[in-house]
Amino acid sequence: MAKYLLNNFIVREFVKEALKEDIGYGDITTDYVCSYLRGDETFEVNLKTRADGIFCGRDVFKTVFDVLSDNEVEVEFFVSDGDKIKKDDILAKIKGNPRYILTGERLALNFVQRMSAIATYTKKFVDIVEPYGVSMADTRKNTPNFRMFEKYAAKIGGARLHRFNLCDCVMLKDNHIALLGGDIKKAVNMVRKENSHAHKIEVECDKIEQVKEALEAGADIIMLDNMNLDEIKKCVQLIDKKAIVEISGNVTLETLPELAKTGVDIISSSSIITKAGTLDLGFDYL
Repeated sequence: MAKYLLNNFIVREFVKEALKEDIGYGDITTDYVCSYLRGDETFEVNLKTRADGIFCGRDVFKTVFDVLSDNEVEVEFFVSDGDKIKKDDILAKIKGNPRYILTGERLALNFVQRMSAIATYTKKFVDIVEPYGVSMADTRKNTPNFRMFEKYAAKIGGARLHRFNLCDCVMLKDNHIALLGGDIKKAVNMVRKENSHAHKIEVECDKIEQVKEALEAGADIIMLDNMNLDEIKKCVQLIDKKAIVEISGNVTLETLPELAKTGVDIISSSSIITKAGTLDLGFDYL
């Protein structure tokens, strides 16, 4: 199975649950059609792309048919995750029991269409910031229970991954700080007493005064939230490499070049996942 987040046993269990949801008590269309066949027929189709992009989701796609068919469907891929694909490219050949191919088709496509779209869209952002020595990162704005696939796809697109869940990193946002009367130093010091040495402390700031407080408190990461370019540049000078500088908010393909020029370390955006859509892939029957 793939690296990073997609461990075999987790993906397999996820696919099982997705198949349960999709099939219910049976694929009545396929079951009725296949009941008229001899039972030893072999069906063969190609996975084909109808758009340019970055492919992602190879092993998840294959797992759908592995779980469904118990080795009665063979999937032969001609691409790997991260490969550039061009419209009309044949990405894989699927051959075997027609009942399982027809039943698993839509779910398998749903995975690779969504994951390939995220990898493709992420790569556009990464290509813009790389020349400036800046990393592009995702956020925790994910589809519930689909996070590992979305984050994996962002990674395949070249992004650095932000925290996977709430126990990965301390992230003091505006509401946490407001709960303590707006006192950033107090918030950081309170958290540090309880925090593991292995977890960084990040503070979200939308004013320069807050950045000064976070810096004095010894925050590991300072996020500049929804600041304009002049404010970002002043903060970068103020921080002066004493903390990792992340910016977020108002990040688009159009604003990205100027943001990357400010000297920050990381630009994070939910849009690399939330606005990616799906990449047009489909089965062509031979």
